[in-house]
Amino acid sequence: MNIVIVGAGAAGLMAAASAAGACRDQSVACRVVVLEKNRKAGVKILMSGGTRCNITHDCGPDRIMEAFGRGGSFLRQSLAMLPPDEVVRLFNSLGVATQVESTGKVFPTSNRALDVRDSLLRYAIEAGAEVKLESVVKGIERDGDGFVVRMEDGDLRADKLIITSGGRSYPGCGTIGEGYVWMKSLGHSITPTRPALVPLVGGEAWMHEISGVTLEKVGASVWSVPETGQKADKRPLLTRTGGFLFTHIGYSGPTAMDVSGLITGAGEPTKTRLTLDLVPDIQSSSIESWFDESRRRDGKRKVVAAIAEWVPKRLADAITHDAGVNDCSFAELPRAAMMKLTSNLKQLPLPVTGTRGFEKAEVTAGGVSLREVDPRTMQSRLVNNLFIAGEILDLDGWIGGYNFQSAFSTGYVAGLHAAKTIA
Repeated sequence: MNIVIVGAGAAGLMAAASAAGACRDQSVACRVVVLEKNRKAGVKILMSGGTRCNITHDCGPDRIMEAFGRGGSFLRQSLAMLPPDEVVRLFNSLGVATQVESTGKVFPTSNRALDVRDSLLRYAIEAGAEVKLESVVKGIERDGDGFVVRMEDGDLRADKLIITSGGRSYPGCGTIGEGYVWMKSLGHSITPTRPALVPLVGGEAWMHEISGVTLEKVGASVWSVPETGQKADKRPLLTRTGGFLFTHIGYSGPTAMDVSGLITGAGEPTKTRLTLDLVPDIQSSSIESWFDESRRRDGKRKVVAAIAEWVPKRLADAITHDAGVNDCSFAELPRAAMMKLTSNLKQLPLPVTGTRGFEKAEVTAGGVSLREVDPRTMQSRLVNNLFIAGEILDLDGWIGGYNFQSAFSTGYVAGLHAAKTIA
């Protein structure tokens, strides 16, 4: 019996290890083969986290599911079988010590993504899987209850087929979306794909001038833009708190990238608006009271100097200049300017015109419809003996190791059940 896995990334290597291990434990004669078109396995692993690889997040399964929004419940069963703490224990057992950062991100103590990739590759091979590099798949066809995988160097028969070929993000890694073509040819529906966890393009001229300014903790919120005649929502569609970076063409950093998928999901940037809370730990009423108190007690002090105690000096200069009071003291501060500064500190409008696209996206939103995959086994509901895992599925989560966790868990379940269904 042949179990063929297409794609040697996080999901594919985990699927290979679990499938080969399950065959061994069942004393079933089975060949597990992983086909990877690149010269290296796990290229995206090597690039991730600034070449450090954020393995998972230090949290429970419920938090992982929350990170995937409406698709999160699909992961319930796979997370029950391989939750975040088990992923950490697995890598520790493979010789990769881990550390938890203050943000909850879990990294290898060595800060080397190479250690993560090498341990996962070794895990799959030692379990009994073959990993064939520079093996380009040209197409996939049904063949009775199995499949024929068309290759440049000859066809390969698969009794069980696991597709873990990834999405369209970072096409330089080889992820150009050919997996969607194969899935469509086998009868699956593909939710339109779009970049997620991607830097945003836009901003006022003064925002571009402060390129490089980094904020450690802000709140980025996405709001729905109402149709003509409709009332504006009182609450944002999504708010994420964390780091933020102004760039020469827009915005980046964890919060900007976390909300990017919701913005691209709206279809047009004009259908949403983005705001930034520069001081999320301070209420608007407290800022207004602070302005009034400063006017009474410290009227000669420059407003920009005081605001620079809350935000970086370049940003303080920019927002006071935008309010027309860059050289103003508290005693001279007009009330209208005070209200604008308060608004900019709590809900700074950030115009968005687009994104950096798949070239800079960390994950792909959209993909194989979750309705057509059994979440208990990762087997296709449409095609028997076909299993699907990882980023090719219509799943995209927040930045912080959530997407690797999804890949590990779905890959593990796909491999395990592909082996279990062997007669």
